[in-house]
Amino acid sequence: MYKVDFNKTGKVYFIGIGGSSMSGLAEIMMKKGYSVSGSDMAESYATEKLEEMGIAVHVPQEAKNISADTDFIVYTAAIAETNPEYVRALELGIPMIERAPFLGQLMENYSYTIGVSGTHGKTTTSSMISAILSSAGIDISASLGGVCDEIGGNSKYGTSEYFVAESCEYKRSFLSFNPNYEIVTNIEAEHLDYYKDIEDIRSAFREFLEKPNENGIIVINGDIDKLDSLTDSLKAKVFTYGADENVNLSASDTSINDTELKLSDTSKYDYFAKNITFDELGRGEFDLCKNEAGKTIVIMHIKLGVLGIHNVLNSTAAAALALEMGISADAIKTALVKFKGAHRRFEVKGKVKGVLTIVDDYAHHPSEIKATLLAAKHFPHNTLYTVFQPHTYSRLKKLLPDFANALLLSEKVILTDIYAAREKDPGDISSLDLLDAMKKDYVKAGHSEKEAEEKVIYISDFGEIEDYLLTNAKEGDVAIMMGAGTVINIGNELLGL
Repeated sequence: MYKVDFNKTGKVYFIGIGGSSMSGLAEIMMKKGYSVSGSDMAESYATEKLEEMGIAVHVPQEAKNISADTDFIVYTAAIAETNPEYVRALELGIPMIERAPFLGQLMENYSYTIGVSGTHGKTTTSSMISAILSSAGIDISASLGGVCDEIGGNSKYGTSEYFVAESCEYKRSFLSFNPNYEIVTNIEAEHLDYYKDIEDIRSAFREFLEKPNENGIIVINGDIDKLDSLTDSLKAKVFTYGADENVNLSASDTSINDTELKLSDTSKYDYFAKNITFDELGRGEFDLCKNEAGKTIVIMHIKLGVLGIHNVLNSTAAAALALEMGISADAIKTALVKFKGAHRRFEVKGKVKGVLTIVDDYAHHPSEIKATLLAAKHFPHNTLYTVFQPHTYSRLKKLLPDFANALLLSEKVILTDIYAAREKDPGDISSLDLLDAMKKDYVKAGHSEKEAEEKVIYISDFGEIEDYLLTNAKEGDVAIMMGAGTVINIGNELLGL
């Protein structure tokens, strides 16, 4: 594997520069003094931002974009070996390195490295810990999977020895990192186009948990199934977290009527949230507690700037790690009340004609959908519309019943076509299958077929979805543009963005 010498500058090219992590790494390298350029398949907000910074971005990806004087190339895991730029780089003998190992090598230059992983919640939680450390006066560096206003984007190049990295499990990429400190938010069936099953996923997380040494710290969700098999005999100190009242957000346990908080056994957690309440906008607040030497200690009262029980849990994890790292309670409380969320995580974008509130949300897994829709119940609205764009054929096919059940938490659902992302259409799954499953579940729950027809509809054309919302929405209604693909464009068009 090519070893990057970060002590000298040079010319680096990013294939797939528009990706959430790749764009941030490109920005970091530019600020480190490198000459940076790159390419992507299409223009996007990320590529436009990079060009405004002075980074040349080529669209589309072509062999002629690769210059022989390039010192090395960073490429995303989604790039195929037949990619014309990849092929040209091989012909020219230019050293190449995949994104994850590159980020891992970059992190080796820092003394305090923090890896935030989990099937869901890692972008928000890594953004929270970044905001907390910044609130404590630490000029961090960071590579996140989403835009965080508290650090000015999805990446930051700071002057301290602290580096925060969102650590994704897809294709075991997080195993390229060696963090001193870790957070694991949850472990569920995901990326089943790569992993064989849940046990295969758990084995990858076990390897990730083995990374920190005896001076390291791990904060992990205490409700993860068979937790002992993941944490037994680890070198680092392990702290569990949870809440005294909780909702089961796992994909396999969704229920259209499952909206109540349930009591939890808090004795199994080292840190936990207690006395959870939500304000008129759905923002949580709670007492952060710690079980220590047989006693429960109330450490501080936390108010959040974001909504939902899932963010109570995310903030509990971030606060627990910060405390164990020696960060003050005041810095934690100040950061979390000011934190408004990473972009595309229940991001309120504006109102259409003063009537319909547009919310953008990245949820693309059943558990994420459930968490978002349960949080939305605390957000002021009359009718809640969810415009859902499934992300990848394989995910929808393997988790179809869970998607159907989770989406039924919304009062009205509009399904659009599957966003293929890295996949090709296999011809055996479509959004119509999800439509059928949702209608059947709704009828099984005691509703009429007519009610099911009104509850969920399918519209393939984005323009027609915009017209439908403009025609049907009433004052006080909310529409969530949900998915990891291009569904964001519907809300942006309605708002004239």
